[in-house]
Amino acid sequence: MNRVVISGTGLFTAPYSISNEELVISFNAYVRRFNAENAARIATGEVAALEESSVEFIEKASGIKRRSVMEKEGILDPWRMRPKFAPRANSELSLQAEMAVAAGRDALTSAGKSPADIDLVICAASIMQRPYPAMAIEVQNALGIAQGAAFDMNVACSSATFALEMAANAVRCGTARAVLIVNPEVCSAQLAWKDRDCHFIFGDVATALVVEKTETAAAPNQWEILGTKLVTSFTNNIRTNAGFLSYCEDRDPGDRDQFFIQEGRKVFKEVCPMAAAHIVAHLNALGLKPADMRRFWLHQANIAMNQLIGRRLLGHEASADEAPVILDEFANTASAGSIIAFHGHSQELKAGDLGVICSFGAGYSIGSVVVKKV
Repeated sequence: MNRVVISGTGLFTAPYSISNEELVISFNAYVRRFNAENAARIATGEVAALEESSVEFIEKASGIKRRSVMEKEGILDPWRMRPKFAPRANSELSLQAEMAVAAGRDALTSAGKSPADIDLVICAASIMQRPYPAMAIEVQNALGIAQGAAFDMNVACSSATFALEMAANAVRCGTARAVLIVNPEVCSAQLAWKDRDCHFIFGDVATALVVEKTETAAAPNQWEILGTKLVTSFTNNIRTNAGFLSYCEDRDPGDRDQFFIQEGRKVFKEVCPMAAAHIVAHLNALGLKPADMRRFWLHQANIAMNQLIGRRLLGHEASADEAPVILDEFANTASAGSIIAFHGHSQELKAGDLGVICSFGAGYSIGSVVVKKV
């Protein structure tokens, strides 16, 4: 069996940034208009008045200060409040593939690899632009990867870590020399921007990883994959019901159930203990413990969640050095969050340092990857 390393990482940052201040101005304009237009119904109790948002509320609830998005004007338009994407011809590169290709090229450069070195492309993200053809095959073609295969996979916010296990197993067993994983997250398109409880959560981004045999890796920043561990447990506490059946069900395009929705308090109370216990069990199986880890690259959903998991793992508040936080700048980027943290906060560590990449989200799905700096 081959030893396996992550030899390259890539990042594509969406071109537009939205601050909390900008978002609050737009949201509150919508709220005031809604309340004015529905004043009579609100007075009779038929409709509940909407509550305005604030910068303080957003930062306290999430730790998020800004987010990058693929389209800004439509989101901040109080009359629209969703991205406005222009349709693309079938002959054009799709939006999600465009993001993935940019991140993928960055990862290939980081790993010192060419398209001819890649035998498998996995496109792993929380939501796909279309059912078929697979986004991964479009990315494979756009990058000029003429050999091997490509497929999509979706395990919500854990898509990237689940893909890492698939990639590691393929390389370990010899069915692929090297694997390119891409995580293009257009989260702004599934967000209910009119919902005060979540209108600030998501941003858009794409990340990428190259996984290959230790023997063929030549990049300066290599991390051997010591083990992977995946688990799922069904719940509806985080979900989006949008899909091709929605059209057949005659759904209202503005139906709240067609966008991201979560029972936030339940998720916090249930997922955090599950994620911490998952990591501990994974480390124990490898003869390791949390104190042995130099760094934790955790899923970037909510600052309070990461703080609680850090305390459960380490017995104290995890420092920014022990568990880097990037959600203040990028917001929640679903499966890409822990990979952004790994991409930006791994190169300075030294040979022999240990770490854990961990994600958790809808499903519930939890994935952990234990790595060692080469």
